[in-house]
Amino acid sequence: MIITNKFNLPAPFVSLAQRDYIYEPNEYRVTSLLKGVRETILERRHGDKIERDVSDMVWLLFGTAVHSVLERHEEGEHELKEERIKIPFGNYILSGQFDLYNDKTKIVTDYKTASVWKIIFGDFEDWRRQLLIYCYMLRKIGFDAQGAQVVAFLKDHSKRDAKIKADYPPYPVQTVKFTFTDADFAECEEWLTAKFKEIAAAEKLPDDELPICTPEERFNSGDKFAVMRKGRKTALRVLDSMEEAKQWMSENGGDEIQVRPGEDKKCIDYCAACEFCNYYREKVVTGNGGSKAV
Repeated sequence: MIITNKFNLPAPFVSLAQRDYIYEPNEYRVTSLLKGVRETILERRHGDKIERDVSDMVWLLFGTAVHSVLERHEEGEHELKEERIKIPFGNYILSGQFDLYNDKTKIVTDYKTASVWKIIFGDFEDWRRQLLIYCYMLRKIGFDAQGAQVVAFLKDHSKRDAKIKADYPPYPVQTVKFTFTDADFAECEEWLTAKFKEIAAAEKLPDDELPICTPEERFNSGDKFAVMRKGRKTALRVLDSMEEAKQWMSENGGDEIQVRPGEDKKCIDYCAACEFCNYYREKVVTGNGGSKAV
């Protein structure tokens, strides 16, 4: 990966960002598996050409700094800290690094930076999946991992909002806990098997034929349905489904319903491999997925 510094940020930021991005053959990290297969494969194929600016990595670097502080905590008698473990999985190697495992409590702890909105919406499935895999891996090498927790540092927390909003996180550090069952670990193994099967098939395909990331993997905001009137540029009403739009139009009037495709937020702002993706070039950059009347 090529690291740039377009805004002349201090040298320590640049040094922190310039890590080695080495992809080992047949070895996949847990964090890579949580992405769409297309994104994962493109990152590996074009890693030496992907360019990121330090300014786009500020919160990632903040997270790295937090980990550096926590590393100074001495490892206790029952603890594993900042350990990278690797296990064979079929023809591949699964690699993962958690922040802390306590063999007395059987809990994996991971430290993350997050937005308050993630806490408000309870959007924890990606965290749950990642920590479930870590626990699964620990169990494969002889530990009886049974649960996990994320200690989340909220980068946009507001003391004022915490005082006046009922559903707002009260503190800038929140802990989200997970407990896993035997059924969860069985499902995890099935999920990993399916994911590596997808990867094996995708590795044989050229870039433009890789499976398109799902709407969830693209952080798609969801299509909207605008009730329009001829001669008027703005919508009478914008709704979340075609059924709602039809119902509203039958009750309130309008001439047509315009489908406004959801925005692929990850493609636009967070995918490092987007420049090598034909979906991004054709749908996002050129806007071929634009609004249409039905």
